[in-house]
Order: sequence, then C-alpha cells, then structure tokens
Amino acid sequence: MSRTTFFERNIRRTRNVGRISVEILDGRTRQQMCFLDKVEPHATIGEIKSLFHKSYQQLYPARQDLKLDPKGKSLKDEDVLQNLPVGTTATIYFRDRGPQFGWTMVFLAEYLGPLFIYLLFYFRVPYIYLNQDTFTSSPYSVVKLACVCHTCHYIKRLIETIFVHRFSHGTMPLRTIVRNCFYYWAFSAWLAYYINHPLYTPPLYGDLQVNCALAMFVLCEAGNFSVHVALNNLKAEGGPKCRKFPCPTKNPFTWLFIFVSCPNYTYEIGAWVGFSVMTQCLPVALFTFLGFIQMTIWAKGKHKAYTREFKDYPHLRMPIIPLLL
Repeated sequence: MSRTTFFERNIRRTRNVGRISVEILDGRTRQQMCFLDKVEPHATIGEIKSLFHKSYQQLYPARQDLKLDPKGKSLKDEDVLQNLPVGTTATIYFRDRGPQFGWTMVFLAEYLGPLFIYLLFYFRVPYIYLNQDTFTSSPYSVVKLACVCHTCHYIKRLIETIFVHRFSHGTMPLRTIVRNCFYYWAFSAWLAYYINHPLYTPPLYGDLQVNCALAMFVLCEAGNFSVHVALNNLKAEGGPKCRKFPCPTKNPFTWLFIFVSCPNYTYEIGAWVGFSVMTQCLPVALFTFLGFIQMTIWAKGKHKAYTREFKDYPHLRMPIIPLLL
C-alpha cells in the first residue's frame, strides 16, 4: 500500500465531510438557544453569527461572543468550522458582550468631552469658582497658552479620528466606553480646575520654561500626527491584511521609527511632558505618568507582535523609548 501525504489525507477528509449541525447554548445556563441544521463545513464563525442573529435580532454579530468551551477562548470571525475540533454536530457556547459601538464613535466620545470640559473651566462659568471670579479671565499668558494647546490637542485627535485613522470592524462594549470617558473627562476637569484657578501661579522659571516646553509640545504634536499619517498610508498601500511593518519615510518626524516601534506613543508622551512643564501643574504630571504606563503596555504588545510576525524586524528598535524601553 502506498503512503499518502498529510496534504492528500486532508483533501480526502475535506471531500468526505458533510454538512455540520451547529448547536448554540447559553454559556451560563447551558440551555439551547439555537440549532442550525446542515451548515456548510467551510462556513466561518462570522457567518454563523449572522445566522444566529436572524433568530435573535437584538444580538447583532458584534455583540456575540462564541466559544467551544464556556471557559475557553473566544472564536474569531474568520475561524472556519471544519478547521475546529468539532464532529458532525458542533456545540458552541454563547455569551452576550453587551451593547457595542464602533471605534469612531468611541474616540469621538472620549475626545469631545475633554475639549468642552476644559473650556468650561477656562471661561470660569458659574458654580465652578467663587462668584466674584465668574466669567473672569486669568492675567497670566501661560493660562491662555495652555488652553490653546489643550484645545488644539483634542481637535487634532478628532480630525485624526474622522479623516486619518483606519479602523477595523472591531467594537467596544458600552461599559468600557463609560470607563474610558470617565478617565479622560475627569482628568480634564481636574487639571483644568487647577490651571484656570484664580489662585494659579505661573511656572517657576517664567517665560523660559514656558517657551521651551511649548516648543517641545508643538514638535511632539507634529510628530504624533506625522506618524499617524504614515501608519494610515501603510494600511492604504497594503489593504486591511497588510503584512508590512512601518518604516521611516521622507518626513523627518517618522525617522523615530529607526529606534522605536511605536513613535506615535513616544510623541504623545513627549507632548504631555511638555504640557506638564509648561503649566507646572501636578494633576497634569500625574495624567502624563499614568498615560505613559498605559502606552508602554500597548507599545510592548505591538513590538512583540512585530518581532513575532516579521523575521527581519530591526533589532535596534525598542517599544517606546529609544535604546531604553
């Protein structure tokens, strides 16, 4: 008897596979919610979610979390049924992820709040400070400058969200959006309260400190925007399944790609460091520090993904801080 290769056996097995019955159970109660008979073996989990959605209109695909085991990993939309460890009947467990929103809506909600909240404190609307300070303005130019910088920062983010960023079809649960908005909005109110307070005093080293920090802020904001445009162009060239890693372009701001995997985070932190020095405000410094921790986690995850996927990925690059971190 001649030996068959693994590839040939797979072809024969695929040809012999008939249609598969899919049973969807509630992940908590184990009760049957839906039974899909004679599903094509090459159907994807995304297609199964669409079929399930026909029986439960309120449970749109983005809201569904399907697993082969209640405590196992979530199945991806691109997973093919016949490639999963299932027999002629596949048992899949469902969990409701709750209301979901697209990334564009998420970022608009996160960024619009700080933009308007800060302006409320800057114009000293009633019930924030004492009555005699209502609708007054600070005599210090750094306060006006801080308002311009903060406003421009979030306007830039809104412009990037609408015109620059390319989002996948991923979504975020409502509870996570509320948590993120609370973080951004609360910090914006906290730092705006102190920067625009009637008793606020200018930085220790005066105009020198303000101007140097302003220059750092502007350069980092320009660098952050340039990197976002470069990443957007990379996705546009390769499509949604782009298999390239980002590299420096003719724009000097993108040359930071030589040293770090996520220069957009590097520039973001640099801008907030500049804003902290310019205002000499403790709440801003705390916001910067917490942001640095979170962005370092994101950068390390992205850097690890790059090194795992691309064998020729530059060894000199670090996740977020050149030559250090």
